[in-house]
Amino acid sequence: MRTNQGIVAIIAIAFLAAGCSGDKSAAAPVKEVCSLLSGDAVAKVTAKQVTSKPGPEQNAAANGGKAKSCVYSADGKDVGALAVTRYEGNTVKPAEMIAAIKAKKPGAVEVAGIGEGAVYYVDAGKAATLAGAKVVQGVPMLVSYAGPAKMTQEMMIPLVKQAVDAS
Repeated sequence: MRTNQGIVAIIAIAFLAAGCSGDKSAAAPVKEVCSLLSGDAVAKVTAKQVTSKPGPEQNAAANGGKAKSCVYSADGKDVGALAVTRYEGNTVKPAEMIAAIKAKKPGAVEVAGIGEGAVYYVDAGKAATLAGAKVVQGVPMLVSYAGPAKMTQEMMIPLVKQAVDAS
């Protein structure tokens, strides 16, 4: 998986997941994304020594989405990326975010037990993504992990669950 493709994919889907309505109230500060999911946690799934570093940030004025990311690498190659997108001032509900992703991603399936809703899909054989949604202090959030297409939802569930629970 190429880092730029994976990060762009998870950030792009995060922006598709929320509408454009809501008030612009202030929210709590965002935690450092790499602190939500350690390289050691990713290593348990990849069976390789994994390091992490902050990735790019993106903002979407249309829906209030503010995404921060963390990139995970092993043996000099990227093995995944975690993105946390907060929709400050947007009243979108987690179920609406999951429904929006399912509508945009053929074959996407809901996954139980993560946040207030989650969905897994594989994008054209290039990357697998698991995204979990929840509301934190009144702010809708989408937490997504993208990795190689060979990553199953069973491999990703503990990663996204840990990140969602820590956010």
